[in-house]
Amino acid sequence: MSILIRNGHVVDPANRREGAFDILVENGKIKKVAENISDKAKLVIDAKGKIITPGLIDMHVHLREPGREDIETIKSGTRAAAAGGITSVCAMPNTEPATDDAKNVKRLRNIIEKEALINVFIVGAITKGRMGAELADMKSMKKEAVIAFSDDGSAIQDESIMAGALTKAKGEDLFLISHCENKTLSEGGVVNEGIVATKLGLKDIPKKAEYEFVERDIGLAKKTGAKIHIAHVSCKESVDIIRKAKKNGVNVTAETAPHYFSLDESACSTYDTRTKMNPPLRSAEDVEAIKKGLKDGTIDAIASDHAPHGKHEKEIEFEFAAFGIIGLETALPLSIMNLVEKKLISWNKLVELMSLYPAKILGLRNKGNLSPGSDADITIIDPEKKWAYTKESILSKSKNSPFINWKFKGKAITVIVGGNIVMQNENFTIARDTGLCS
Repeated sequence: MSILIRNGHVVDPANRREGAFDILVENGKIKKVAENISDKAKLVIDAKGKIITPGLIDMHVHLREPGREDIETIKSGTRAAAAGGITSVCAMPNTEPATDDAKNVKRLRNIIEKEALINVFIVGAITKGRMGAELADMKSMKKEAVIAFSDDGSAIQDESIMAGALTKAKGEDLFLISHCENKTLSEGGVVNEGIVATKLGLKDIPKKAEYEFVERDIGLAKKTGAKIHIAHVSCKESVDIIRKAKKNGVNVTAETAPHYFSLDESACSTYDTRTKMNPPLRSAEDVEAIKKGLKDGTIDAIASDHAPHGKHEKEIEFEFAAFGIIGLETALPLSIMNLVEKKLISWNKLVELMSLYPAKILGLRNKGNLSPGSDADITIIDPEKKWAYTKESILSKSKNSPFINWKFKGKAITVIVGGNIVMQNENFTIARDTGLCS
């Protein structure tokens, strides 16, 4: 189907294009971007007053299927993603069973092809069962279109295993995403080390548990010559280490999540388990360091780290509650509220962080941009739309968000994936057999 988007404000940093342009979509691809396109199209969208961006890419999502369909599925998770303006996600491997061999990859891919509303890229496990003891057959998984590898949620404790993984990654052109956590230091902890932990009487997780392994894995990447991506950066020391490594030429990239620049540890003061996550919410100083890292390019991407959990896992004592929060529907509005509206970054920079750079990091050449010939993955945002994020409105199967009842300004109103409109004004259509999913 041909689509002509007219009168919108296009933000396309890949092509250094920002301003009033029309976009013509044909056969699932961007056909033309220019002023006043006169070509005929089957559907015309008037985007006056709206911001048009390349489709947003979330490179860190837990979709829970297979194994925990009670708290999220490919169908429900990708629907929530589309509602948040996201056209592509990376599904992390901590499923049941773990995505740790070609057979499990094929099984997951079959579900994606049947159920996904948007693009879903598969992240395979670095070690068998994500146990950190024996390397998985990453080469065979790559042949099944796995885009990256991570033991996310279970940091690899054995330095020799991680070194071996990076050596293999270098030799076989694999991309590793590192969850940096020294379990010796974090075991049993539930909140950030500091005054809040002391007041609440809860065991803490020191920042050193994160930044010590950030330093370790960056050092191993430098030694092996491999590329490394650091997941969910939460503290000042990690940002400083990554900044220094980049200046020294190490091939390292990094992401953070919206909760790390939207909340600090004080949010945990009421024992609300919806604020319990790993890494934990840090100090106000760390929040400012994360924002600075986003602004100066030390942190390359914003990812939701969407982690659904059921009521029985969250509505219990803080010490025993599961770590993690949902985030697909709030990643964009939180970023607008805390970064763009506060003049910390521009819309152009936001699109870099949520679309262009994730595409580059993942090697998705036909995504993250609005170049002619690229995939027609497009997000249309109403920057003035005021709305409330309520428990009733959440599209994820799980409701574990500390942002429930927050009021926002700015929302995705139309999402196009592969030239198909999958979400418009909160109405959804699943497009099947169109090559959406990889």
